[in-house]
Amino acid sequence: MTNFSIKDVEALTGIKSHTLRIWEHRYGIPLPNRTATNIRYYTDEDLKLLLNVAMLNRKGYKISKITKMSKEEVDTLVLDLTLQSNDETMHLESLIKAMFGLDEESFIQIFQASIDQIGFEESFKKLIFPLMARIGIMWQTGSINPAYEHFVTHLIRLKLFSALNALPKIEHQKAKKFVLFLPAHEPHDVTLLFANYLIRLAGHHTNYLGPNLPLNDLHSVMKLYKADYILTVLTSSISNQTPLQIANKLHADFPSTNILIAGSQIFQSHIQYPPQVTLLYDFDDFNKLLKAQG
Repeated sequence: MTNFSIKDVEALTGIKSHTLRIWEHRYGIPLPNRTATNIRYYTDEDLKLLLNVAMLNRKGYKISKITKMSKEEVDTLVLDLTLQSNDETMHLESLIKAMFGLDEESFIQIFQASIDQIGFEESFKKLIFPLMARIGIMWQTGSINPAYEHFVTHLIRLKLFSALNALPKIEHQKAKKFVLFLPAHEPHDVTLLFANYLIRLAGHHTNYLGPNLPLNDLHSVMKLYKADYILTVLTSSISNQTPLQIANKLHADFPSTNILIAGSQIFQSHIQYPPQVTLLYDFDDFNKLLKAQG
C-alpha cells in the first residue's frame, strides 16, 4: 500500500487541495488518515475513489449523487464513460486508477479505446507519455511504489512489441540504418521502443540494443552494422555522465555517424554540442527527420 500526501493527490487527480478539504468535511469522501502530527495522508483506495469522483463530477454528476452510489456502480459507470469518451484527461485519469488497482484488463481496454479513437502514435503522445511523466515525478519524490511503474511499463511494452511485429517488411531501397540504445544507468526504454516503432514505420532499418549498454560496447556493433544514425534517450538523473559527455564520446568514437539524443536531460540551455549531434526535443522533431530521409 502506498500513502499519498494531499499534494500528491492534487497532482494526480487535478482536484485542488481546498476542494479536497471541502469534500472531506461536507461529504466524507474520503476521510483521510492522519499522521501523529495531524497531517493528512491518503491510501491507494482513497486515490482511486477521488479519481472516480473527479471524472464523474466533470461529466456533470453531482457529488451528492455520487456518494449515494456503491463502489461497484461507480467503477462500472466510470469505465463505461471512459470507453465511450474521447476525453484525453478522462483516459489518463482512468489509466492512473487502473494502475493503482493493478487492473490489467481495464488498463488494456482504456489504452485500446484511445488507439481506436486517435490512433497508435497519438495515443502515445497524448496519453502514455503524460502518464509516464506523472509517474516519473512521483517516483522522484518517493511517493509511488516502483511496482506500479513496473506494472504499467510491462503493459505498454507489450503493446509496442505487438505493434512492431505487425509492421510490414522493410523493402525501401534508400532505407537508412539506425542503432538504438540506452547507456548505463538508463533502464527505462519505453521512449526508445516507441522511437524504434516510428523508425520502422517510416521504412528504415533498426538495430535495437536496449537499456544499460556501456558506450564502449557500441564499437563491435558498428563494425558489423555500419549505421547511419545512433539514437539514445537520456532521462535518468543518476547517470555518472552528462548528456554533453555522452554526446562528445559518441561523436569522437563515430565521427561519420549522425548522433541523435532525446530525453528530459537534454533540456539545458547554453550548451554547445558537436556538429554531428542532433537534439530531439519532441517526436515532431523526430518525425520531420525521418520524413527527410524518405
